[in-house]
Amino acid sequence: MQYRTLGTTGIQVSSLALGTMNFGKIGDTGQPEVDALVGAALDAGVNLVDTADAYSAGQSEELVGKALTGRRDEVVLATKAGLPMGEDIGKRGASRRWLTTALDDSLRRLGVDHVDLFQIHRWDPATGDEETLTALTDLQRAGKIHHFGTSTYPAYRMVQAQWAAARTGAGRFVTEQPSYSILQRGIERDVLPVAQEYGLGVMVWSPLASGWLSGAVRRDREVSTHRAGFMPQRFDLSDPVNQVRMATVEKLAALADESGLTLIQLALGFVTAHPGVTTALIGPRTPEHLASQLAAAETVLPADVLDAIDEIAVPGVDLAAHEKNDTPPALLDASLRRR
Repeated sequence: MQYRTLGTTGIQVSSLALGTMNFGKIGDTGQPEVDALVGAALDAGVNLVDTADAYSAGQSEELVGKALTGRRDEVVLATKAGLPMGEDIGKRGASRRWLTTALDDSLRRLGVDHVDLFQIHRWDPATGDEETLTALTDLQRAGKIHHFGTSTYPAYRMVQAQWAAARTGAGRFVTEQPSYSILQRGIERDVLPVAQEYGLGVMVWSPLASGWLSGAVRRDREVSTHRAGFMPQRFDLSDPVNQVRMATVEKLAALADESGLTLIQLALGFVTAHPGVTTALIGPRTPEHLASQLAAAETVLPADVLDAIDEIAVPGVDLAAHEKNDTPPALLDASLRRR
């Protein structure tokens, strides 16, 4: 396992981290399965575990907390808040009122008195940066969080938040968690350069592009992945976007074969090769998934392979931008475009 410094925090984290969105109802994984996955990941040298309150409505945090019993000190523990927790309009966003409650709820579910990293799951246009940053700074001073960061923030909001911290004297965001894979390279244009400019640690999610780069999605083969079961539209080959993705995957699979690698090793080796990326979040549901992804822990792609990937998938281009959950509110809410 390789280890890297998480931004300017001084914390050393593994280049592959354990993402837990599949723990609980979403991935149909219970406590025995989670115990096995967490134990195997830690035994293999993974030391960063990332979860969120919204994952299976808090169930993921509960499962992670129990799985870490006796091993909490081995782990850099990260969670997130901000996505809706039920129908109550007050249980979402990045206000001081909600973040204070959400963090206490997360700590209770995890069974801990603090987390190492607390992240805002999505930018909240209803809340000013100063409100969020001063609230997080107070939670940090109270010892409930060590550091705080963001997830899927647009580059310009990352900059605005850094300026707000400088203006107010509040603590600043020290990490960003964006979507990044060979098929979704849009963050190379601005998010990654901004993160490097401000010394942010970057923890990328969906490095296997929702399973497209797992090896299980190939031409002339029935797609039977778990994700395809509840998101069939993402794998519908009558969709022109998916036709382009499939053609790209086939070329990448051929490149992996030529390079003596699995497609997973190619995909994970690619994202961890970028100098702006600290770690890639893998999201296994089964021990087999975990083993195939941990096999990429020491993969270092040579320059000629990285150049070949650039020829197949254009740098800075998303093949399915609508799946990244980062569309600006001004495009989603028509009222923001009307007088």
